[in-house]
Amino acid sequence: MSGTRGGAVQSPSAPPVTRPMQIEHLRQRLRALGAKPAHEARFLRAWSQQRSLDTRRGRAQDFFPLALQNALPALDVELARLARVRSEHAGEDDSARLLVELADGQTVESVLLPRDGLCVSTQVGCAVGCVFCMTGRAGLLRQLGSAEIVAQVALARRRRTVKKVVFMGMGEPAHNLDNVLEAIALLGTEGGIGHKNLVFSTVGDHRVFERLPHGEVKPALALSLHSTRAALRERLLPQAPRIDPAALVELGERYARDTGYPIQYQWTLLEGINDGPEEIDGIARLLAGRYAVMNLIPYNTVEELDFRRPSWEAAAEMARQLHRRGVLTKLRQSAGQDVDGGCGQLRARGEAAAARLAGRRTPSAGAIRIEAVPRP
Repeated sequence: MSGTRGGAVQSPSAPPVTRPMQIEHLRQRLRALGAKPAHEARFLRAWSQQRSLDTRRGRAQDFFPLALQNALPALDVELARLARVRSEHAGEDDSARLLVELADGQTVESVLLPRDGLCVSTQVGCAVGCVFCMTGRAGLLRQLGSAEIVAQVALARRRRTVKKVVFMGMGEPAHNLDNVLEAIALLGTEGGIGHKNLVFSTVGDHRVFERLPHGEVKPALALSLHSTRAALRERLLPQAPRIDPAALVELGERYARDTGYPIQYQWTLLEGINDGPEEIDGIARLLAGRYAVMNLIPYNTVEELDFRRPSWEAAAEMARQLHRRGVLTKLRQSAGQDVDGGCGQLRARGEAAAARLAGRRTPSAGAIRIEAVPRP
């Protein structure tokens, strides 16, 4: 199903469908109700930005075709069902993690970030299987439709201002490329978000570098690197495409020069595994002089997994060493560390609680162990 579309267009009066809704399907329904391009744009702008359909130029009832006016209440209900808050967990850093229930009862996570940011999910589960991440423990359950992705933004905007959206939640965006790019196209136009404030995050996939440069909206790009050693990276990201770290950096550099946005390299710091001198040397070798930013993110501790975050002092020293060697480096605080902020944790807690109530056993996280790197 990855990146696919299909199915007949639903009639305007039909009940909500159970398949994931896509933006193009919503556009077709609006057109079937008599919407012209101006009506369509105004409706999608109001929904994605959570603004009134009434504007200074006139009221909705004087602007929209009668059939669309009559369908608005039902459309509002249907769009609201795409993403609803099942639980909200506020952090001490002005972040808040939302467990979001979709129309079919599945759940994903969104994170309200400090400084008007939002992290959204693109899949229920994930097939990449990063060994330090809870999301992939149950594998990929289903794709999110593009409308479900935008619905997370609409939901967040009912709570606070959102000026930046990062596609770094549950799922691998490259594995749901059509839906993610359709959501980006809407958010970067009717959604009112600057292109460089839409951040497509991926472990690296050749399809990303083939398609992103040709879109009307070209997002910024974040590449999950995590190690400069190919063998270790394969162990940390077992199902990621086998692209050598040096080759991945070359692909990223080309996109950065084409778009004018620096590549954001994501590096989850795992104590004793990818925070030692060998990795510092490798990062300096690959990124010094590149149009890039290295984001060092101390691991968000998960009790079920056998990884630990380094001390803040050790992480800061690594950032200083990289700065001295010509790599622009930012040490990021993991948002929501105090509220099960690691990707997939909140959903996993909810699934485990539901399983206990039903008397079922939950899948074990398993004994995952990556040998620590000896320190000199």
